[in-house]
This record gives sequence, C-alpha cells and structure tokens, in this order.
Amino acid sequence: MWWVVVATLVVGLVAAYLIWTAGRVERLQTRAESAARALEAHLLRRAAAAAVLAERRYGVELYAAARIALDAAPEEREAAENDLTRQLRVVRLDPTDPACESVIAASRRLALARQLHTDLVRDARTARSRPVVRLFRMGRRHEWPRYFDIDDPTVAVPADVPAG
Repeated sequence: MWWVVVATLVVGLVAAYLIWTAGRVERLQTRAESAARALEAHLLRRAAAAAVLAERRYGVELYAAARIALDAAPEEREAAENDLTRQLRVVRLDPTDPACESVIAASRRLALARQLHTDLVRDARTARSRPVVRLFRMGRRHEWPRYFDIDDPTVAVPADVPAG
C-alpha cells in the first residue's frame, strides 16, 4: 500500500514540475513578445525624431534614412535601422537644441529597449530549448523568438558641448 502513496507523490511532483515549467516558458515568451513591441515603438520614436530633426536642420540623407526606417517592411527593418544609426553618427548633434536632444534621448531609450529585448529573447530561447520543453512541445503556440540585430543605437555627444 505504501508504494501507491509513493507513486502518487512522484506523479504529483512530476506534474507540478511540468506545470511550473510550462508556466515559465509561457511567461518568458510573453515577456519577449512584449519587449519586441516596446522595441518597435522605440524604433519608431527615434526614426520620427530623426525625421523631424532632418527637416529642420540636417538635410536629405538623414531624412531619407529616417523615412526608410519608418516605412521599412519587417524583413528590411534591421538594415534600415542600421543605416539610420550610421546617418545619425555622421551628424554632429547639439544637445542644447531640443530637436537634437529628443533624438539623443530616443537613441538612449532605444539602446535600453534593445538590451532588454535581447536578454528576454535569450532567456525565452534557452527555456524553449530544454529537452523537457521540447519533448512536451510547451512553446508550440508561439513563434520562436527572434533577436533584432542592429548596431548600438546610442549617439555620441561631442566632448566640447556640455551635456544637459
């Protein structure tokens, strides 16, 4: 009779572990998807701020890169954002100008959003690659999380201009 109690206890522990693991995979996947949406929002904010700045001051090349980043299809997004980052690095931004300040701030927020997204995607991919998760196909309802590979989007502030 004692073996029935032990077997029931073992089955209960295994079931609890599987339920906990499935919940963790689901939470990590949801957080990675939320981080992807937040990253997308920060990409749009930076591109819009760069477009406004280019209209006011810096001209055609920066404006074209910003518009391409705003209008890019999902499969072309990384290349468009890398091009915009290169264009922003060429331009000498004055942190005392409100338009430049918004681009600098948007770039810093984008860098944080990209780092958070990268960390969450790594965690979700690690959780989904575990043998138990693959065996029971716990992440099958969601698409495999993808990294968003862009250059570091922070924009350097010139040393001779004090940062505000």
